[in-house]
Amino acid sequence: MSTSSLLQKEAGQRLSAEQLTQLHVAESDVAGQHAAILVVEDSDQLRALMVLMLQALGYRNVSEARDGQEALDLLRQREFDLLVLDIEMPRLDGFGVLEALRNQSFHTQIPVIVTSGLDALGAVVRCIELGAEDFLPKPTNSVLLRARVAASLERKRLRDLERLRLLELQQEKQLLKIEQEKSERLLLNILPTAIAGRLKQGERNIAERYACVTVLFADLVGFTSLANQMAPEALVDLLNDLFSRFDQLTDSHKLEKIKTIGDCYMVVGGVPEPRPDHAEAAAEMALQMLNVVSEINQERDLCLSLRIGLNSGPVVAGVIGRKKFSYDLWGEAVNLAERMESSGLPNRIQVPIAMYEQLSGRFQFTDRGYVTCKGLGEIRTYFLDGKKG
Repeated sequence: MSTSSLLQKEAGQRLSAEQLTQLHVAESDVAGQHAAILVVEDSDQLRALMVLMLQALGYRNVSEARDGQEALDLLRQREFDLLVLDIEMPRLDGFGVLEALRNQSFHTQIPVIVTSGLDALGAVVRCIELGAEDFLPKPTNSVLLRARVAASLERKRLRDLERLRLLELQQEKQLLKIEQEKSERLLLNILPTAIAGRLKQGERNIAERYACVTVLFADLVGFTSLANQMAPEALVDLLNDLFSRFDQLTDSHKLEKIKTIGDCYMVVGGVPEPRPDHAEAAAEMALQMLNVVSEINQERDLCLSLRIGLNSGPVVAGVIGRKKFSYDLWGEAVNLAERMESSGLPNRIQVPIAMYEQLSGRFQFTDRGYVTCKGLGEIRTYFLDGKKG
């Protein structure tokens, strides 16, 4: 395979081991001894003489064509690195071959040395205009032939290598783009879109205070016991199924997933993009999360139970880490949401009185009374039962 063949490969492909070998040959064959040369000459004697002269100069891969049409047929079948072309030939002369080559971009990189008994300046000019690289008068001098052939092959070799290097650079650029897209997708999987965009722009210390957001914590009841009973693969498959469905709910309600810790799932509404209905959106998602658990229980013949806690209030949100980024929330509102979950009951959604008062016009609640929450004392709580109407 010549370097021209390598250049026909699609830019998106990696160079194979064979192509790399051929590239090494092209780089190392400075003298062009492996070059494929096609001699196009209608005279049997002159054609045989030209072949012998080229072979005597060390070129072994020499082919012959008796006229222009036969030359074009051979060019369609295989690759050549150089044409030594006569002008005056039957069926299709040298001018016709040059015109055909110029009209086929596939062959525009093949150098052509014209050899002819025509010494008119007009014929030489026309050959050059049609793309010929050099012109040799007949009878051909062997010393001059050596110089012209070597120079033409060297120029082609360098052109091919330059184009091949460009192809390699394009491949590397494409691969770099693919890796960048992978990195961006990974970044978006762990950070909100707006925050990821700020990191990409070079911002590093990202921390903001939000006046009012809604935090949701959900936790599987008896997960430790379940983990001891299930095979590791089955357990991971179950959590992946459950959290993937929760992720879909998060997206549909335009909330932001913060993290998962073991069997705990944390979501926030109103961060990083503020929205007035964050509490309603989080409450609707909490109700649907219970439905998801019920569906999984039926599908997998399980008895999973989910505790959910909700709370609204001010928080501080920001990015921590340098190599492994994490977007997290801090504040009393977060702590109370976590206490609402940990002190709740299976398959119930617990909220503090402030959130009950905020949502009671649109949702149904059951008064649970006072609950002791670690570090917070007695808290009046309610169970969210569903939407009104």
